[in-house]
Formats: sequence, structure tokens, C-alpha cells
Amino acid sequence: MKTSLTFSEILQVSLRSWALRRSDECVLSLALPINTVDPVNALTVIADQLQFSFLWDQLPGLSIAASGQCQNFDLIGPRRFELAQRFSDETLARLIDVSPDAPNHAHPRILFKFTFFEQAAHDKTVVKSTPGVQAVLSRWQLTRQAGSAWLRLNAVVSNATDVRNFVEQLWLMRQKINGSISALEKVPEFIKIDLTIPTSQTWQKSYRLALEKGIDLVDSGELNKLVLAVRQSVLLTKPLDPLVLLNSLRRYQKGSCRFLWQRSDDESFFGASPERLLSIKKTILQTDALAGTAGCHDEGWDLLRSDKNLREHELVVSSVTNQLIEKGLDPIRLRPPRLARHGHLIHLHTPLKASSKGLPALELVEALHPTPAVAGLPRSKAMQWLRTLEPFDRESYAAPIGWIDNLGNADFRVAIRCGYTKGSHLFLMAGAGLVKGSSLESELHEVELKLAVLADQLELNVSPQGKSFSRRFMT
Repeated sequence: MKTSLTFSEILQVSLRSWALRRSDECVLSLALPINTVDPVNALTVIADQLQFSFLWDQLPGLSIAASGQCQNFDLIGPRRFELAQRFSDETLARLIDVSPDAPNHAHPRILFKFTFFEQAAHDKTVVKSTPGVQAVLSRWQLTRQAGSAWLRLNAVVSNATDVRNFVEQLWLMRQKINGSISALEKVPEFIKIDLTIPTSQTWQKSYRLALEKGIDLVDSGELNKLVLAVRQSVLLTKPLDPLVLLNSLRRYQKGSCRFLWQRSDDESFFGASPERLLSIKKTILQTDALAGTAGCHDEGWDLLRSDKNLREHELVVSSVTNQLIEKGLDPIRLRPPRLARHGHLIHLHTPLKASSKGLPALELVEALHPTPAVAGLPRSKAMQWLRTLEPFDRESYAAPIGWIDNLGNADFRVAIRCGYTKGSHLFLMAGAGLVKGSSLESELHEVELKLAVLADQLELNVSPQGKSFSRRFMT
């Protein structure tokens, strides 16, 4: 469909497409170009009075804002990857795309958020279990890439009146956004987010005990690697706007993929992931091996000379390679490990590439999740020990988050460098990888460093009640 059609012409094209439907009800999908706008800033416009919001921000690369639920799928229990793939395939197959000539970045997407474990643990702090997978075809989708911005609407229609209302809604929303460009492009003011933490709360004591046991497990040879996580809970003194957090992360995490998944006003999951689980573009799969961490004080050169960090990194590379080989793929390393800077942290990074051979994206996501970079080796035994040693449920920390479009392209990240809000609580998450040669103090310091960097980049400001928390984050 031409991008310069009038309202009447777009309506006629939509009516003809609907008339060819296979059933009385169908999902109609239409995209129109808009003036170039930042999707992060425009989310508040398209999300007006809608509960679900989503952001995927790789600016200056692909940036996506989405809101509302046209079709959705939640599942707690087994076969979540298989059933989520089926939902994606069936939803996109039924969808009637009235604008197939839209650029690739503007095509309709199914959005996904998984939990780390298939089943939630018994955690007294969790009021209700988070579904093992949430999948959404959003109502609104606004995308921007290479200076091109498009707005898409997905909706269920059953008659000609529905079709007209559908086109009118999209036309009016486009006018609203185009008329607000100057306001939407204003850089938001960065302010410290006030929070408190009771001085009695501390994670170090329990984490030390977990680290001691984890180091025993890798030193004895029972595990080759174990990645133990910690969760820091803080109390918010006022409601938190996750868009402020995303804009703050954009300042510091330019090379990462910033994300937001929000199902209600008082519950959100956000972060800036440096680790690609997989991306598929025209059947070409790419994935990252990311392991080994240092602060920016030494520019990371010690990582390339560290036997412990190089061994930890090689375990991840070998495991990811073998998992892809087991699926019948032929992965290749694109280069030896190099230093990758993400904000104030530096990691060892090795990219891998292969043909996906037509395998469904979520079948490959299932094969790769969780990577040794966030769980351990052997995988099943490491997962059992994580259940034992971590006194909280990971929920979506270190789990896949991403999307699949109707062209078969996909992009999934490992949800690390993240946090989530529930009511008046903000939870920050971080972890450290244990292998032979790990020491308790160095791993404890790595986790403190990761939490400190995340807190600093989120512009957090601890009130006097939390002085011990503040001092710890300044070490």
C-alpha cells in the first residue's frame, strides 16, 4: 500500500482486505508513516489509559514502543516455549496486514517475556505467581529506525463499521503524534529518585553463605560453574515513572538494549541488557557469549590476562556452541574474545553465527536458555542448586525477553542489568559467576559493583534512613 494515500483510500483498501477474511472475526493490522519521533517519549501518548506498555530501545538502532493488548497468551507450567511459538504462529497467520509494503522495522510483532524458571518458587514476598511466559500482540506499535518512524494499529474487527472505526483511530492517533512532535522531542529532566531502605535489611550475610557453598561446589568438581544472584529491595518514597529510568539508562548504557515490560501502573520490569540471547534475520542467527566482568578503572585489560575469567568465558562459548550443534546447526565463532564496554562495566565478548535452518525462534530460545553466563554447568544440576541457595524467586531476571515479527525475524535478550517494581518496592538484581579459582571477596565485590552501577545509572537517591546502603554503593 502506498504511504501517501488519503483517509478514504486507506479505508477502501482496509475494507477490501477485510472482505477477503476467512471468518467473521479477524485481526486487522495497518501501519502508517509518521514524522520522526522518539518511541520512548511517545509511549505516554499511545499508552493513554491502557494497562500494558512495552519498550525495546536500541537507539540509534531499532526502537519500539507498544501498548495495549490485541491478543495475549499467559502460561504457567511446562511446554511454555512450544505453546508460545504456537500462539505466535497462529496469531500472525490469522492477522491481515493491510500494509505489507511497510519497512521491515514496522511489521507487526509478538512480544514475549519469560521467567527464569518454568515454575515459580515458594517465595513469601511474591503475592501471586508470574506466568512462565507472557506473549502479546499489542494494540499500538510505534517503531523507529534509520530516521524512519511508523505507527501500527492491530484490532479485532467483525464488520464494516469496525473497519471504519479502526482506520479512524489510527488516522487520529497519527495526527495527534505528528502534532506533538516538538513536545515529545524534549529531553526529560533527570532528577534523583528518592527511596529508603531499613538499615536492618542487608543481603551480604545470606549471600556470603551462598557464595561459600557455591565455591565449594565448583572447587570440588561437582559443578563446572555456578552463577549466584542477589536481590536488593528498597522502598520508594513516591511513585516511580519507569520512563524516567529508561531515559536514565539510555544516557549510560548506549551499547545495551533497554527494555520495559509493564502490565499495570504499580508493576514494571525494566533494564539495559548487554547480552543477546539470539537474533534471527533472514534465517541468519547470531548469539553472544558474554562472561567475565571488570570495572572501567583498568580499561579491562586484566580480563584478557585473567586465567579465571578466560576459563569462565570459554565455558560459556563452548556450551552455547554445543547447544546449537545439538539442534543441527553449524555455529562459527566470528572472532576471539574481545573487551566490550557497557556503561561502567567491561566484559569479555565472543559473537557466534549460524544459519537457523528454518527452526522456530522459540525452539532455539529454549535450547539456549539459560546460558552458563546466568545459570551454570552442568545446566540441570546448576539450576537445582540455584533453587536451594537463592532465597528468592528470580522471576524474569536473566530470562529471555524479546519479539518475533511476521517475517520470521526475531530478537531476544537475556534480561540482566535489570530491576522491577511492585507497589512501593523496587528490586535490583545482579549475579556473579563462580568457577575454580573464584574467591569469596572478589565475587562479593563484583556483585556490589554491578548493583552500585545500576543504582547510580538509575539516578537513585537514598534518604538518611538508608545511609548504610548509600555508603556501600559508594565503595
